[in-house]
Amino acid sequence: MPDSAFQQCIMPACQARFGMDEVLYGCEKCGGLLDVAYDWDRCPVPSSFSEFISRRTTPRRTLESRANSSGVWRFRELMPFAPLEDLVTIGEGQTVLQQADALASRIGVKPGCLFLQYEGFNPSGSFKDNGMAAAFTTARRLGKRRVACASTGNTSASLALFAHLTSTAGGEPMEAIVFVGSGKIALGKLAQALDFGARTIRIQGDFDACMKLVRESADRLGLYLMNSVNPFRIEGQKAIIYRVIEGLDGETPDWIIVPGGNLGNSSAFGKAFIELRELGLVSRVPRLAIINATGANTLFELYNEHGLRFHGGAVDLQTIDSHFDRMNSEGRRARTVASAIEIGQPVNLIKALRSLEAMDGVVRQVPDEAILDGKALVGRYGYGCEPAGGASIAGLRALLAEQVISRSDRVVCILTGHSLKDANATVDYHDQRRDDAPQRALANPPVDAPADLDAIIAMLQR
Repeated sequence: MPDSAFQQCIMPACQARFGMDEVLYGCEKCGGLLDVAYDWDRCPVPSSFSEFISRRTTPRRTLESRANSSGVWRFRELMPFAPLEDLVTIGEGQTVLQQADALASRIGVKPGCLFLQYEGFNPSGSFKDNGMAAAFTTARRLGKRRVACASTGNTSASLALFAHLTSTAGGEPMEAIVFVGSGKIALGKLAQALDFGARTIRIQGDFDACMKLVRESADRLGLYLMNSVNPFRIEGQKAIIYRVIEGLDGETPDWIIVPGGNLGNSSAFGKAFIELRELGLVSRVPRLAIINATGANTLFELYNEHGLRFHGGAVDLQTIDSHFDRMNSEGRRARTVASAIEIGQPVNLIKALRSLEAMDGVVRQVPDEAILDGKALVGRYGYGCEPAGGASIAGLRALLAEQVISRSDRVVCILTGHSLKDANATVDYHDQRRDDAPQRALANPPVDAPADLDAIIAMLQR
């Protein structure tokens, strides 16, 4: 029920509350990040997860069945900030939790213990559609006509698609404005933003520079900001966890492994389990592993090398500020083949720390070559994924080697985007014709042949 929802500062020492109609990207009192929060005593929530699972229906022409066919709004009582008639959906959340026994066998996990959550099956090809369903619901309710984001690719594609398909009160599509870094976006993702009609501004800089500029533009031009600093984006991304539980017939895994970039998913997952535990809908909370790329490893450095923790909200903000200042003074920028997580100063850092505390989490870093090997393994034994998804598999392999995760632990790896999001990375990985090409055990290079049937037959008979 919307009148029982509010925005609230996540810092326990503050906990300032704000109305649902206030456009805020941070606490006006202390500068902290905001949650969408609820007075759960006034929100009717099903008594067990099986009631959500039973809602899976084929789309029909009623508001309720349309909401039930969304992999976000099927769980609307767990995100009760908007009435049924206001919910925006474009068919998001029709994803697959694959039991990956062949891949499990290849990397040393017991059969029945490894699952891959395929977020690339969303309409725009990435997990971002979960959050956009919630953010666009709010944007339309507030009467916004222009929406904006900074992006390494997936956010811009999702924003552009939702804006293209979401009408304003006047019946016109919303205007999408996206800031991307020059040379910092995979062509498949850029193509989507262009194709869906977004006004695309290419900045001479990286994601962090784009983020700074889009926030300043939103303030001056009244644009509605759709990055995950918007608390409604995080709210929608909780649904990924609900579908994981749904895919496991109401049970929770032992581990959830997710790539870490701007840390929106990590933040959403922790919030989801905090609430599910409070509501009595889960009996236990899985552990969380956040995987950074070595070239974009801010969380890894702060968490493992500087000992930064949430500490119930008593976060050492000076350590964060000093680290970011040092990065800026040294000119350090994120560099990784996994463009979706190529972010140096993640805006959701403190929320991710909260998730790590709530889920007894760990943080690891993996090099690009391990990420590409992980991506190739998913391609060989699953449906395929973008490079960032390969970081989940690389992280699992590292944690298995450390014996932090056991062969019999039930593990869910989050695959963030479709394999065609970055087709260049895939082709480059498999193409072995260059003299300097790395020798990769999983490479599957094309074979050149003359236009001669006998030669081709001879080749195929070898």
